[in-house]
Amino acid sequence: MPSDALSQIQQLKVRMGQSIIGQEGVVERLIIGLLANGNLLVEGLPGLAKTRAIKAMAKNLDCRFSRIQFTPDLLPSDVTGTEVYHQVDGAGTFRFEPGPIFANLVLADEINRAPAKVQAALLEAMEERQVTVGGKTHRMEPLFMVMATQNPVEQEGTYPLPEAQMDRFLMHVLITYPPVEDEVKVIKLVRGEEASAILPAENNDEAETAATKTSSPPAPITQETIFEARKEIAAIHVSDAMERYMADLVYATRTPEVYGADLARWIEVGASPRASLALDKCGRTHAWMRGRDYVDPQDVQAIAHDVFRHRVTLSYEAQGEGVAPDRVVDEIISQVALT
Repeated sequence: MPSDALSQIQQLKVRMGQSIIGQEGVVERLIIGLLANGNLLVEGLPGLAKTRAIKAMAKNLDCRFSRIQFTPDLLPSDVTGTEVYHQVDGAGTFRFEPGPIFANLVLADEINRAPAKVQAALLEAMEERQVTVGGKTHRMEPLFMVMATQNPVEQEGTYPLPEAQMDRFLMHVLITYPPVEDEVKVIKLVRGEEASAILPAENNDEAETAATKTSSPPAPITQETIFEARKEIAAIHVSDAMERYMADLVYATRTPEVYGADLARWIEVGASPRASLALDKCGRTHAWMRGRDYVDPQDVQAIAHDVFRHRVTLSYEAQGEGVAPDRVVDEIISQVALT
């Protein structure tokens, strides 16, 4: 029997799936990131519902949402906030005006278009869950997640994230084109949304009232549900064998020569200990979402690509051969045995 928190999270997944067609993997990764108390880096071509995905999550959660459009002229204070001078009754004082980072769900759109100072300000807030301005520290809210997006094309004039900064993201999620059948559903979905936004204005008040009564949206899921889910995830059992399996996967990225000549040629720098922690957090969350109280190899393998994709640095030889990070992860999974 699933817990109440699990039932609520399953409802959240269903509701988001109704707005995001053909991107079930992205929806699940967003929820895993939220429950694992981490931040996501999402990469995909324009128009693949990156923004729509996190907006769908915010719409169905009792939370505050903000969006930051990163541009080359953005300043760190535009993200974190700044001290503003106020004068009341002849007395002046500085008051902190919080920036858009002070929300529960933050969309950092096209993060690689902002200079390094702005990126660093955002990543510091993600890591420390606080912002220091004017010598004063301002804490973020308990429920806090950043979904940063970047576009794999049009890289001219951008500021790529250094590997050390990318390592701070829990997962690196890739969005691909949906199947043609799902694209047909997307056309129908958007057409229906546009019609529902236009038609009530053309109907009389009685018809509009009736439509409102029959199509009232469900109540948003509370933040307490997220915190309760995190407590249950913390209690998920991880056996000694599974802990060693996760560590062996990470260790294979650091000693690729032990696992084959191809991996030795492809990998320049292996994953950091953050990869082991991410495998543990995301693996437990993946198992919990499937109603299990223990982690099995399938849970780890299901999220391994998202955990390793941005943490394994490929060699120039691998890049020249067109070897993708996911192919490297596939090879690691095939070579590392569960002991």
